[in-house]
Amino acid sequence: MGEDGKGTGGKYVEPGEFKRDQNYITTRITADGRDGYPVEPGRYRLVVSRACPWANRLIIVRRLLGLEDAISMGVAGPTHDARSWTFDLDPDGRDPVLGIERIQEAYFARYPDYPRGITVPAIVDVPTGQVVTNDYARMSLDLSTEWTAYHRTGAPQLYPEHLRAEIDEVNAVVFADVNNGVYRCGFAGSQDAYERAYRRLFDRLDWLSERLAGQRYLVGDTITEADVRLFTTLVRFDPVYHGHFKCNRQKLSEMPVLWAYARDLFTTPGFGDTIDFDHIKRHYYEVHRDINPTGVVPLGPDLSNWLTPHDREALGGSPFGTGTPPEPPTPTERVNPTHTPLPTP
Repeated sequence: MGEDGKGTGGKYVEPGEFKRDQNYITTRITADGRDGYPVEPGRYRLVVSRACPWANRLIIVRRLLGLEDAISMGVAGPTHDARSWTFDLDPDGRDPVLGIERIQEAYFARYPDYPRGITVPAIVDVPTGQVVTNDYARMSLDLSTEWTAYHRTGAPQLYPEHLRAEIDEVNAVVFADVNNGVYRCGFAGSQDAYERAYRRLFDRLDWLSERLAGQRYLVGDTITEADVRLFTTLVRFDPVYHGHFKCNRQKLSEMPVLWAYARDLFTTPGFGDTIDFDHIKRHYYEVHRDINPTGVVPLGPDLSNWLTPHDREALGGSPFGTGTPPEPPTPTERVNPTHTPLPTP
């Protein structure tokens, strides 16, 4: 997300503490169209990379809510050059709907002098080819609250009104200390900054372990937006953050509660079936050349343990409450089976 536009070989580590640029295009797609972009099925295209944890959130939420037919999805490759993410997975190197080679073109179509990082996820207005928003935190909430007319039957309530204050509170600390915390470790430019980020990260992971020891999900008895946001960091922890970002007090697989929680979500339809470990590893290890100058991508870790029993059902609750799981991904959106252990449907 925030690394975009620097490209393979670009500089990511900054002097002292890493500070993420959190200025995004805040235009919203809403049911009343107050920003000029009304909810309209078939009009918008969600552009993601499966490598990116922030984009992964949108992939999961779109699947869980059943918005595949309402909002199409373009998938950029796992690496990018100095001019942003490219559609190198598509046969002719162009997104088949937008007709562009890189997401940068949609940004410049709306803002010719766009000065910030060209990030995913982004939603593009197909008729104009212009980016609408890259405000990833708001985007996933709006899929839950503004697109309700197009949710599938049985879709979960990922942001229910009676739990929003608690979800917002949990999300705020998880973002600061975990989602962004791993980057604060990995991109720290001094020993002191790294050690502060490391302690803050693992203090929060210990707090999460205590919270989840007695309850199956972060907020309430079913999956919510809070679980989606934590999951996309946890699933990348052992393959990337433990080694590449020096988050190495323990592996996720050595933290019993969080490891069981992550496996529970991984085997829940809509979560693990969106994960491409090959893309995840290639992105971090190939692109961040000031951290990994050789660009060599590690072969490990062994991923088969993601499918071992987690026994979290004993805590009560159920992933979809009174709703139902989503259908399996469509053939065009399935992850390459050699890139991930596949949960049994």
